[in-house]
Amino acid sequence: MKAILKHTDEKLNCGKIVSVRGSVIDARFDHSLPAVYALLHAGEQREIAIEVLSQLDERTVRGIALTPTQGLARGMQIETDGNELMVPVGERTLGRMFDVFGNTIDHLKPLAEGEKRNVHQSPPPLDKRATNSQVFETGIKAIDVLIPLERGGKAGLFGGAGVGKTVLLTEMIHNMVGQNKGVSMFCGIGERCREGNELYEAMKDAGLLKNMIMMFGQMNELPGARFRVGHAALTMAEYFRDDEHKDVLLLIDNIFRFIQAGMEVSGLMGQMPSRLGYQPTLETELSALEERIANTDAGAITSIQAVYVPADDLTDPAAVHAFSHLSATIVLSRERASEGLYPSIDFLQSNSKMATPGIIGDRHYQLAQQIRQTLAQYEDLKDIISMLGMEQLSTGDRLVVNRARRLERFLTQPFFATEQFSGVKGEVVSLKDALDGCERILADEFKDLPENAFYMIGNIDEAIKNKGVNKDGPVATKPVIK
Repeated sequence: MKAILKHTDEKLNCGKIVSVRGSVIDARFDHSLPAVYALLHAGEQREIAIEVLSQLDERTVRGIALTPTQGLARGMQIETDGNELMVPVGERTLGRMFDVFGNTIDHLKPLAEGEKRNVHQSPPPLDKRATNSQVFETGIKAIDVLIPLERGGKAGLFGGAGVGKTVLLTEMIHNMVGQNKGVSMFCGIGERCREGNELYEAMKDAGLLKNMIMMFGQMNELPGARFRVGHAALTMAEYFRDDEHKDVLLLIDNIFRFIQAGMEVSGLMGQMPSRLGYQPTLETELSALEERIANTDAGAITSIQAVYVPADDLTDPAAVHAFSHLSATIVLSRERASEGLYPSIDFLQSNSKMATPGIIGDRHYQLAQQIRQTLAQYEDLKDIISMLGMEQLSTGDRLVVNRARRLERFLTQPFFATEQFSGVKGEVVSLKDALDGCERILADEFKDLPENAFYMIGNIDEAIKNKGVNKDGPVATKPVIK
């Protein structure tokens, strides 16, 4: 698994470029044909990097550029030392920000010399994987109560544009880097440069960078670079799991952009697309990345991944294939976001395989089922309320609606990530406090309190303090009419 590559003074293998078509370069080598995934270099300063993706015949290879190809022309020399793409690993990487080549991009002093590893590694074998399941607490009520995450598992944040995936991811970083003694690895794939810079500054101001590594392959970079940044980040994370025996939190924003980069690379390589234009090798490429994220005897890599859902369509092939690898699915709802209920999680579509009595305990399981049942009943009653009004409901149904609406508001939470915008101080809520609050709401203990008293609070005692206070917020005081 370690697969440490040793640096040797191997003789360079030189060839000639025979064609340049945008990011696709064909090169001829008369003596020794480079292997697939070998890194080729061209240009006056060897500044243009090209990764071999296929061997066309016994003398010619086809590669995809990882850097801009301006200045390349037929007949120019191209060379390789036989090595694949490699990134630095070890303690020296903590607190730094990297690109896909392992170069620092934070304008600080150069990285100290040390070990580098190949980004193409095999997943850990089955006999090395741990079989016990443990819950991973996040400090976010809605997730810990209804969608518990697994230590060493993979959780997905599904949602369209603008429903709060990046904000929720940032909040988890803040909560877990602050509490967790392990290492956090943030991998930005094809997202905005502005977001990466803001996240870096926020982590720096909060003093959380010392146990964190960031790697970015942003949307202005070529598809080849975006396609490899996930593998490069995992290689850095695997070092801390396998060699340092530490737990690693891997945050990926956004795994859809990895699939999209693969689709672009596939199209450039001339492969016939499959359904909806996706690459025919989508499942294989995604599996090669996801299966490396695992809980082993040495340590665990726990991953939380934002998944952009095109046009909010959960049947899109990218979303469907991502679903199959996840132990928890958090679906973000545009409707809830429009009501101001943040985090805007759709509790009825979200699920976790950890939510069983054997793992989270009977009390937690029964409470979660009761909450889901209450919210589902409220969902069914919304049409009746919109047509006939609350007055036409039976006494029992009115109680259900009141409980559900208080639960919805109690499961909102002020975030540290949004303090500068909302002016409300963020809070971390323990699982015990969250469960106690939900249990007391279901027991109708607070049925005389106004609904807005439960909006954007931490533990349930704050609702009593907010009694009679008209909190500003976008949440309506009567049932929302569709």
